[in-house]
Amino acid sequence: MQLQLITLGGVKVDEEIYSVVVPTVEGEISIYPSHMPLITVAVPGMLIVRKNRQDTDDDLEYFATSGGVVEVSGKRVKILVDEADHGEDIVEAESQAALERAIKMRDEAKDQIELEKAHQLVDRHMVRIKVADLHRRRRRC
Repeated sequence: MQLQLITLGGVKVDEEIYSVVVPTVEGEISIYPSHMPLITVAVPGMLIVRKNRQDTDDDLEYFATSGGVVEVSGKRVKILVDEADHGEDIVEAESQAALERAIKMRDEAKDQIELEKAHQLVDRHMVRIKVADLHRRRRRC
């Protein structure tokens, strides 16, 4: 099936894959060939791509994504998000520093708006660190 991962910056992925796991409002969903048609809301989290059926877990590709929309139709999965960062593109040290700043921002929030923004940043950078860590571990194998 064809995966199209599209961000505000352009097309990140447009290739044949075997399956993809997408974080949604209802939880993670796995999409395989011949999946029923679907439109759903993607939430910030980790997108997991298996390119070939025979690929092992060490061959998976990971993306840290923001929220967006998922459309499954026929043999195509289209995912539209604001951001999607591949594990190899994430600098773990920078994400760790950004997470520390977000935690400080959360702890010093003066109102509900600042607190909500800080929580979003904490969640974003935690996912980015997890994706970078999984990518780093995979490269060691």
